[in-house]
Order: sequence, then C-alpha cells, then structure tokens
Amino acid sequence: MKRKHPLRRIMIAVAGTTSAVVLLLAMKQPGQPLAGASSQAGGTPAPGASTPAGNGVQPAGGQTVLGEEAQTQYGPVQVELTMSGGGITAVEAVKTPDSDANSRKIAADAIPQLNKAAVAAQSARIDTVSGATYTSQGYITSLQSALDKAGL
Repeated sequence: MKRKHPLRRIMIAVAGTTSAVVLLLAMKQPGQPLAGASSQAGGTPAPGASTPAGNGVQPAGGQTVLGEEAQTQYGPVQVELTMSGGGITAVEAVKTPDSDANSRKIAADAIPQLNKAAVAAQSARIDTVSGATYTSQGYITSLQSALDKAGL
C-alpha cells in the first residue's frame, strides 16, 4: 500500500483555500464598499488639478451651497450640495485629492459612492468608503460645513 506524502495534503489545502479566496473576491461588486472596512488605499485617474467628481445623481435645481475646503494628507476635498424643498437633491465634489495618481484613483472610486450616500441620508451621517478613509473624512467635513451654511 502506497503512503500519501504530507506535503501533498498541504499543497491541496493551500490550493483549495486560494480558490475560495479568489471566488469570494470575484463576488464583490465593483464600486461597492466592503462592510466594516476603512483605510486609505490607491489608484490612478488622469493627472492634473482637482476636478469635480461625478456622482450619479443629477441636480434637480434649487439652491446650491459650497462647503468649506477640508484638507486631507492626500489633498483637499470640497463639496457643493444642491437643495430643493428643504432636502438635499444632489451633492458634487468640486475638489478632490490629487497629490498623486493613487489619490486621484481613490477619489474617482469613492466620491460617487459618497455623493449617493449623502443624498440618501439627507445628512453628513454617512459611512466612510472602504479604502478611502481620508477622502471620506474630508468629504464628510466639507459636507457638514455646507449643511451648516444652509441651516440644516
């Protein structure tokens, strides 16, 4: 009777674990944060100055209020909110971190999620985006200053 080598079992276990991790990561939808996770990570949009970030939410007209610029270690964040009927109808980041390509990528991924969350919450009480903690915190600070200016 041939005896199985212990290294073979270990290799099979490692391969099975690796496959399971790959499958789990593949199930994460792009643009969706992982629950409970938050840290500053990286990426790369086009180089250049801070530019408004898309939000997937179209302004419905009404009063616009510009929040204060919030400084983060990766660059400034500033939001403009649009209000109508006493509620927030849209939020747009007019300045986003751009100190390097990684910061631009993080902002490009995080800002649309933050914009949607702010409109849904109708306040600055929103969760940070996983992988974009500093950008999220700057966004929330600027959003709160805009809400304060608007009297909300």
